[in-house]
Amino acid sequence: MKTVAIITAGGTSSRFGNSNKLLEKIHGKEVIKYTIDAFEASNIDEIIVCSHISILETLKELFKDYKKVRITQGGSSRQQSVYNGLLNCECDYVVIHDGARPMITTEMINVCIEMVKDMNALTVATKTIDTIKEVEHGKIIRTIDRAKLYNTQTPQAFEYNLIKKAHEKLKDKNFTDDAGMLEHLGETVYILDGSYKNIKITTQIDIETAKIYLK
Repeated sequence: MKTVAIITAGGTSSRFGNSNKLLEKIHGKEVIKYTIDAFEASNIDEIIVCSHISILETLKELFKDYKKVRITQGGSSRQQSVYNGLLNCECDYVVIHDGARPMITTEMINVCIEMVKDMNALTVATKTIDTIKEVEHGKIIRTIDRAKLYNTQTPQAFEYNLIKKAHEKLKDKNFTDDAGMLEHLGETVYILDGSYKNIKITTQIDIETAKIYLK
């Protein structure tokens, strides 16, 4: 059975600053390269990177010697970028991951590959440890029971036809993660316990945190 990874790299890094966060170097190595290296070493058969047009040629040069990697253009939203990736591959299962999560491990990727064969749809997530308040107009309305709350991460892994059909049905919407699309359609999505280190690089502060984890 063939499993393909789709790596999202189509964002503009508007909250990061004047540079693309994926090309920011941590200990002399680009953020996106940490991510891709973990997948390159995994049991994934092919890696499709859905890139923003502004860094497309840079990524092609950066990964020109990687055997599994193929660079393609992303879309105007994360959802469209993933769909572009789905249209550019033929496989049995797909693992979707944010390029800006460089702390992902090869071990976690391989667990996703094995577990999705039984579950058909899963997302890596961590239990919420903070107390969560619902607020309206600056006032706390209620405290939400955190016992059932999880923080969603990536990778998210799916049976290929299942997630492709979800994208086709919801192509005019704007979901921020692929598991949410299946939830919306009433499909079952399972949780795989992740790591609190698996943060997404969004701001300069996240770079400083990543420097510690990747030291």
